[in-house]
Amino acid sequence: MTAPTPPAKKKTNYKHAWAETRALMWTNRRTLGIGFALMLLSRAAGFVGPVSTKWLMDEVVGKNRFDLLWPLALAVGSAALVQAATSFALSQVISVAGQRAITELRRRVHARLLRLPVSFFDETQSGVLINRVMNDAEGIRNLIGTGIIQLVGGLLTALVALGVLFYLNWQMTVATLLFLAIFGAGMAYAFMTLRPVFRERSVITAEVSGRLGQAFGGARVVKVYTAEKREEKVFTLGAHRLFRNIARTITGTSAIGALSTVIIGAIYVVLIVFGGHAIIDRRMTIGDLFMYVFMVALVAFPVVQIASIGTQITEAFAGLDRIREIMQTPTEDEDDATRARLTALRGEIAFDDVSFEYRENVPVLKRVSFHAAAGTTTALVGSSGSGKSTLISLIMAFARPKGGRILVDGRDLTEIRLRDYRANLGVVLQDNFLFDGTVLDNIAFSKPGATKDEVLAAARVAHCDEFVRQFPDGYETVVGERGVKLSGGQRQRVAIARAILSDPRVLLLDEATSSLDSESEQQIKEGLRALRSGRTTFVIAHRLSTIQSADQIIVLEHGEIVERGTHRELLRLDGRYKQLYDTQYRAELDQFINPGEEIARQE
Repeated sequence: MTAPTPPAKKKTNYKHAWAETRALMWTNRRTLGIGFALMLLSRAAGFVGPVSTKWLMDEVVGKNRFDLLWPLALAVGSAALVQAATSFALSQVISVAGQRAITELRRRVHARLLRLPVSFFDETQSGVLINRVMNDAEGIRNLIGTGIIQLVGGLLTALVALGVLFYLNWQMTVATLLFLAIFGAGMAYAFMTLRPVFRERSVITAEVSGRLGQAFGGARVVKVYTAEKREEKVFTLGAHRLFRNIARTITGTSAIGALSTVIIGAIYVVLIVFGGHAIIDRRMTIGDLFMYVFMVALVAFPVVQIASIGTQITEAFAGLDRIREIMQTPTEDEDDATRARLTALRGEIAFDDVSFEYRENVPVLKRVSFHAAAGTTTALVGSSGSGKSTLISLIMAFARPKGGRILVDGRDLTEIRLRDYRANLGVVLQDNFLFDGTVLDNIAFSKPGATKDEVLAAARVAHCDEFVRQFPDGYETVVGERGVKLSGGQRQRVAIARAILSDPRVLLLDEATSSLDSESEQQIKEGLRALRSGRTTFVIAHRLSTIQSADQIIVLEHGEIVERGTHRELLRLDGRYKQLYDTQYRAELDQFINPGEEIARQE
């Protein structure tokens, strides 16, 4: 396996991102209003310290007015308490509100993702989707959290401090601003360069995490094909891409640090030269110079803060833009509100001239038509790639026909509410997915609120009870991720029990007994026969012996129906079905005969 190709970089649509931002800010306008009020109070208190230095140097020290010492100390102490209280309140009000907004956005994105078509998940790595839910949503704390408020607060502080600087010494301020402008331009360029790198990092992380998940989830396949070195190479390439990305950001941030050191040194030179001459010429007092130094800090710090927060807000915009793409992707059930409710389902399914293709001009099903009466069993037979699983996917409404109609009880499936329809479906797939929970939880997944007695009854029909009771923890046994702690046959029985519990009107069995031995298969067939009674059932089975009792057997080849009928009718037809049956019969016969011949030869 090769490393995934890095996707082409996509520019952020700031217009759409800003629209999302305005909506978020309007929703949280009350909290933001309180935050702005607390911020203004905190910033105002922050000016008390710098202003008090002028009074301390000029009045208390210069003119021996020691009576002002305690009032100044009280003012500075009170301002510090106000700043501490407002900062604490700001973090409680705004930061908590930001985290609440992040949680709500994650919930909305997750809910939207679960409603997207199966094709979307087929085309998108799970690591990328996890990144959308967890990391992209995290960025809005800089919009609803302290980011916007700090940005506005920094701007206000810088403007007020700048006004004071011009009042104290406009010549020195012009020189100081020249260096601050150089610093600001350097910061802007650095962050403009670093922003795409930071954006790329989350994409790389998602890709590497997604591939790690695949490698760990498929550990058995990796080991059996001795692909450890290949997977190690794939991960190494991804890790090095991430390393190079981080190295670039480290270089950029180090350059910013070096630039800031040079600028601060230059400003010190300006203060010493210009300030010293201003004091000698009596254009400034020592107190003015001390206050000037503090005011310069009040201008310089917001410049760094604004550049940093600006980058974070840009990242938040990029995340919101990616989230917007998901939120605007059409869901499977977006038209359900306009459709009539499905109160009851008999289970009559009909395909009317149905065609389907995954890729344009590459048909998978070609004008397929058949009728499955309610309560009957339809078996699908054919070579690999003939369209059997696609037909099942269409019945499950995982995809929509490109041509023709699927009729359910005489109604077009597109006119039926998807949720109502799927509530009547039960499915057992060839590769059954189990959650990392208990056996009990996995069976009960199909029927929330089911009693334990109902779960146990379904388990007995599916012959799960036989192996589950051998576990020390019984039905409370944790099956592991994707059910890895169970054998293939055990997983399949749990999936069958899950389908039995759901009591579906339409049952879909895609190789439901493929992972079972002959004895278990015979037992399961009894349970499935009881389950099929009164239900419309569709069966895909390579073992033709398991479908002889089907009401109709449809033979598919290259996406077309080439034969249909009962088992006996198709054998008499002496066509494709009989070829498949004879081939399989001989193969099964060989399994019994050949071992005996081998023993005889050895004797």
